[in-house]
Amino acid sequence: MSVFLPGIGAACCLGFGFVLQQRQAQRAPLSESLFFRLLLGLMRHPQWLVGVAAMILGMVLSTIALANGEVSLVEPLTTTNLLFAMALSRWLTGQPLGWNGWGGVLLLALGVTGFLVAGQPSEGGHLAGPLRQWILFGIVVGLAGLLVTLARHLRPALRAAVLACAAGLLYGLQDSLTRISSRIVSRHGIAVLFAHWQPYVVACLGVTGLVLVQTAFQAAPLRSSLPALTAAQPLAGIASGVGIIGDRLQATPGALTVQTVGLMTMVIGIVLIGRHPCVAPEVPHGR
Repeated sequence: MSVFLPGIGAACCLGFGFVLQQRQAQRAPLSESLFFRLLLGLMRHPQWLVGVAAMILGMVLSTIALANGEVSLVEPLTTTNLLFAMALSRWLTGQPLGWNGWGGVLLLALGVTGFLVAGQPSEGGHLAGPLRQWILFGIVVGLAGLLVTLARHLRPALRAAVLACAAGLLYGLQDSLTRISSRIVSRHGIAVLFAHWQPYVVACLGVTGLVLVQTAFQAAPLRSSLPALTAAQPLAGIASGVGIIGDRLQATPGALTVQTVGLMTMVIGIVLIGRHPCVAPEVPHGR
């Protein structure tokens, strides 16, 4: 219960926050893309600030969940943020869910449930050594950097998806480092935390991810970016949790099969929900 309640609460806040941010970010001038001045311009708009406040609250709740449970348990829970984003978008647009919407909701719920039941995420592995941590860190950050470079040459809808995917990779890595930071605090106290590199990297990843997400929201409607963001974050988070923190999942052939099917079902559900017409209608960019 100490994991599920803050995990679902985090998903709710993140989903609402993403919708409110995107509705304002898409009105920003395209000349500000991938620059911190995009954030400075958006800060003048109350709706965007409310969205960021909701996202920050979601991150706080996610941190609480990570302090009490494994990354591979928390990440699937936070994918349900898309359900809350869809609920708010439906209320704002008045679009009915229809078969695609309800199908996506069902597939996402089944995928999350199947993965958690079959995987039975648990703690018990050993934290990876510094060299392995930095190698895995470099792989994720390097892949995100390649996606950002690639995005510059793509049409707006695809650019939004690729940038959101890059942000999701960084957020998944951020969650793993947040889990490590919570371990340090629980064992040695908060004062010792600042002698380690993880909290500083967590902050840098958060800010960089925020810029990428706002640029993705700016480039195209939410349905182009949110599915990629929601799918990439748990995949990167679970991989980082197992590879860096030592989270354990059931490894029998049957369990691995169900986990794989569960992850695939989650991704299909995420795509169906994200492409539903109620998720963020297109609005004109600012000049």
